[in-house]
Amino acid sequence: MGTVHAKAERESDKDAVGSGIFEFEEPDAFEEPVAKPSIKLNGVRARVDRVHVDGLSRTKDDIIKSTIDELFHATDFEDVILRAHKVRRALDSMGCFRDIGVYIDVSSGPGATPEGLEVTFQVKELSRIVGGINTTVSENEGNLVLGVKLPNVLGRGERVAAEYSVGHRSSSNFNVSATKPYPHSTLTPVLSATVYQQNHEYPWSGYKLLDRGLLLDVAFKTSPVTKHNLQWEGVVRDTAVLSKTTSFKVRESSGPQMKSVIRHIVTVDHRDEPIFPTRGSWVQFSSELAGLGGGVANVRTELQAQTNRELAPGCVVQVSGALGVLHDMYGTDIPDHFYLGGPATLRGFRQRGVGPHADQQALGGTVYWASGLHLYTPLPFQPGKGGLGELFRSHLFLNAGCLAHPEEAGLAAAEALTEARVSCGAGVALRLGRAARVELNYCVPLRARAHDVPAPGLQLGVAAHLL
Repeated sequence: MGTVHAKAERESDKDAVGSGIFEFEEPDAFEEPVAKPSIKLNGVRARVDRVHVDGLSRTKDDIIKSTIDELFHATDFEDVILRAHKVRRALDSMGCFRDIGVYIDVSSGPGATPEGLEVTFQVKELSRIVGGINTTVSENEGNLVLGVKLPNVLGRGERVAAEYSVGHRSSSNFNVSATKPYPHSTLTPVLSATVYQQNHEYPWSGYKLLDRGLLLDVAFKTSPVTKHNLQWEGVVRDTAVLSKTTSFKVRESSGPQMKSVIRHIVTVDHRDEPIFPTRGSWVQFSSELAGLGGGVANVRTELQAQTNRELAPGCVVQVSGALGVLHDMYGTDIPDHFYLGGPATLRGFRQRGVGPHADQQALGGTVYWASGLHLYTPLPFQPGKGGLGELFRSHLFLNAGCLAHPEEAGLAAAEALTEARVSCGAGVALRLGRAARVELNYCVPLRARAHDVPAPGLQLGVAAHLL
C-alpha cells in the first residue's frame, strides 16, 4: 500500500509566519534519502482460487477451461503473473477475441483461502463478420486484397475466409479457406482447406497461367522456432501464350494439365524480426513429389537460408543463400521450372533474366544456386531518427548465382553451375510493416553469360523475402 514518512515539527517553525498545511519546505541538506524496500514476488505465496472470463458469447466453455487450467497450478505471486500472461497469449492465439484484459485481485467470498487470488479475463469477441482491405507481395508484384472473414464460426476458433486480390500486372486470385486450430493438442496443429483460382501473367516468359485447385494443409510446431507444413495440392492448370511473339519453345508447354503434389515444408527461424533482422538465422527446406495422379511427375527440393550478425549498433551483415533441384520424370513444363534474376533474387538482371532464353523469353532451369552478401546500415546522418527514419536502411550488396539449362545433364549441368553470374550495387531499403520491404538499388552486373539479360542501373524491387 505504500509507506508514509513524517518528521517532528521544529521550534523555529512554530513561530513562522504563514505556516500551515499548504506550506512546502525544502528538505534539509543532511537528510539522507530513504531506500525503498524491494519485494521478491516469488517469495510471496499465492494460489488461484477462482478464474472468471467475462464477455463470452459464442466461444464454448470447454476450450476456455482447457486454456486457463494451468493457472490453478501456480505456487507464488510471480508464478501467477507469468501464467496469467501465458494464458492471455493462448487466448489471443485462438483468433476469437480482439481485446483481452487481465485483472488479479484478492479472493473473497465462500471458499476463499488466506493466500487465494481471483483472476479475471475481460474479453471482447470478434464480430461475426470481419472485412478488410490490405496489400500483399508476390514475385515483384503488389496486390490489393479484399477479404471477408467469419471468425470463431463454431465457437472453438474455427474460421472461414474469402479473399479476392488484383495485381498491378493483370493478375488476379480468388480463394475460400476453412481453418480449424487445435491449440491444446500435442504440437498445436492447425488444419486448413483452401479452394482457389489464380490467374497470373509472366511477360518475361511469354505465357499466362490459370490455376484452379484444392490445397489441404496441416501446420504444426515441434519447437517454438520450428514449424512444419504437410500439404496435398491438386490443381488443374491452363498455360496459354501471352502474345503473338511468344516463342515456339514456350508454345510447346501451352494447354491444360492436371497435377497432384505432396509437399513438406520445414522452417526454423531464430531471427529477432523477419524484415530487418539484427541477429539470428533462418532456414527453410521444402520438398515435393508430383505424380500421384495427374499428368505431371517430378521431384522438387529447395533450400533457403539466411544468417545475420550485428557489427555495430544498426550495422548488420547478412549472408543468404538458396539451392534448388528439379528432377523430371514426365510432363514437367516451363511453369514448373526454377527462375533466377530480378530484384528479389539476383539483382542487376531482368526479372527471370538469368539462364536459357528463346526469343528473349526465359525458359527456366532444373538446378540453381544463388547467394548474397549484404550490409545494412542506418541512413547517412540518420534523418528522422527514432521516427520515420527507422523504416529505412542503407544497403550494399554482392550477389552471385547460376541456373542450369533444363536439357543439360551430368557433366554439362555441373559445368553450367560453375559459370556464376555476379552483380553488386548499393541503394536504400524500406520496411513495409512486418510483411515485406521495398528496395531501390543501383546495380552493376559484373559477370553474365551470352543468353542472360542484364539490367544495369536503378532497379526497384518489392517482396516478402529477398535473397
